[in-house]
Amino acid sequence: MKTVSQLDLPLIYRAEGLLTKMNNSMKRDNIDTNEITIGVVGLGLMGCSISTCLLMAGHTVIAVAPIPDDLNHAEKRIKEHLNKSREENLTDLESAAHFMRCTITEDYNLLKDCFLVIECTIENLDIKKAVYQKIETVVGDSCLLASNTSAIPITLLQEQTKHPKRFFGLHWAEPSHISRFLEIICGAQSDVQLGESLYELSHCWGKEPTLVRKDIRGFITNRLMYAMYREAFHLVENGYASVEDVDRACRNNAGHWMTLAGVFRWMDLTGVPAYHTVMKDLFPTLTNSTDVPKLIDEIVKEGGKGVSNAKGFYSYTPEEAELWEKTFMEFSYEIRKLAAKYPEDVVEKKIRSKSSQ
Repeated sequence: MKTVSQLDLPLIYRAEGLLTKMNNSMKRDNIDTNEITIGVVGLGLMGCSISTCLLMAGHTVIAVAPIPDDLNHAEKRIKEHLNKSREENLTDLESAAHFMRCTITEDYNLLKDCFLVIECTIENLDIKKAVYQKIETVVGDSCLLASNTSAIPITLLQEQTKHPKRFFGLHWAEPSHISRFLEIICGAQSDVQLGESLYELSHCWGKEPTLVRKDIRGFITNRLMYAMYREAFHLVENGYASVEDVDRACRNNAGHWMTLAGVFRWMDLTGVPAYHTVMKDLFPTLTNSTDVPKLIDEIVKEGGKGVSNAKGFYSYTPEEAELWEKTFMEFSYEIRKLAAKYPEDVVEKKIRSKSSQ
């Protein structure tokens, strides 16, 4: 296995006291993932699925468990993901061929040759800071560091590190090895050119990534989704609709078209002026409450976690909760197959195909 210092990749930049910028951008067609070792620290649900994604992309993965209990399930979970992905034709290789490049450990020292280390711990600043200190004790100055945070600003996190220019947010969606979603977030001190290179690299992970060049709390998708969550709570708590009604509306409207088109493309496809007219009347009536909704507050205070403990916005028997988890995974694989037929450049490809005929 080659170390970071041995890799001949434009993305690798040398550090001599201070970080130096790359001279050239890395292009996805020139990347050999087999020569890039990536570390993942934190092996909960997302840490395991991120590790799976990176293994399927051809990387060597050093998976570090900060919590000893994670060692009890990480190998089993990653192997299950790899086996299922093989069944679903997301990879041509058998599980064993991928897993032989994975090291599951509690030893941070094994991260020393990593090109990139992704932190996947809980949303607690003190815990993340302690993890960064352990990582930076062993990695080289040219190693990139990223957090899978979905809530803490990248600018705040990078201030906890020795080299903030090399720090980024990598916001994944669960299940990470199936979803095409990834946000790459630059903090106030991040080297945007390095962010652009991570953007290129992430295409090798089966992603259609978004590069967020300016840090903002919640990034892009969470800001969009939480605006919808807030309005959903408003509708239920004020008696306009039930939880079931809101979910049904989302499934059969936005859930119908969002895999193909985002909000702006959707307005283009269905007529921009109509949205302009509705906005003038509707926007003033939408909730702008800054309080946590009572409905979710009560569920959490009573210990509800959703299907993981069969207690959430819906009532579940243990069997129903388990079946919903399995059904979600089945759906994720199926929707991935459908979405793969309609990539972000689907129209451009059709135009090029016609031009070549």
